[in-house]
Amino acid sequence: MRILTTLAAFALSTGVAFAHTGHGSHDNASFTYGFMHPLGGLDHLLAMIAVGFLAYLVSDRTSSNRPLWLVPAAFVGAMAIGGILGAFAFDLPLVELGIGLSIVAIGAAAAFGRQMPVAAAMALVGFFAIFHGHAHGTEMPQDSAGLAYGLGFMAATALLHAAGIAAGLGIGKLSRSQGVLAARAGGGVMALAGVAIVAGII
Repeated sequence: MRILTTLAAFALSTGVAFAHTGHGSHDNASFTYGFMHPLGGLDHLLAMIAVGFLAYLVSDRTSSNRPLWLVPAAFVGAMAIGGILGAFAFDLPLVELGIGLSIVAIGAAAAFGRQMPVAAAMALVGFFAIFHGHAHGTEMPQDSAGLAYGLGFMAATALLHAAGIAAGLGIGKLSRSQGVLAARAGGGVMALAGVAIVAGII
């Protein structure tokens, strides 16, 4: 829980820090727009919460807290790279398909891949994070401050990861087996929703 608190504090304090950069409201507006961007798409929301489920499950299996930050950090770091590629108009094929498949793959990994090693989980989420980041970077408004915008969508992503982790941890406080079952079930729901998104049903 200390890790989740730290993530939340970082995400929330980053916006405040822009008041002291000398760019004032422009940076704040860019940060806010970036922060809201992942929250405006169901595909982004589902994938990022699924990452949280997967991180919780890998952490439970290994009896270590390290996956709770390593797996989300892999996603956020790779997403930042994707965001830079998108902002500089680097052509990445099949971005929307990659985003849709990320929900299927990460959700299924949470549902069925509980034995997945930490490194494999990091590689899986990192690969698909590039597609999410590219979409964020491509859709950055021309008048936005790039760094502020990027920090905004990274902060929102960290909080969504934390939400998935907190759900598992919260239920796990009542019963470890129930926490694991809930996270796996959540991953399964995410995977099915991803299939529906890829198929154009939702």
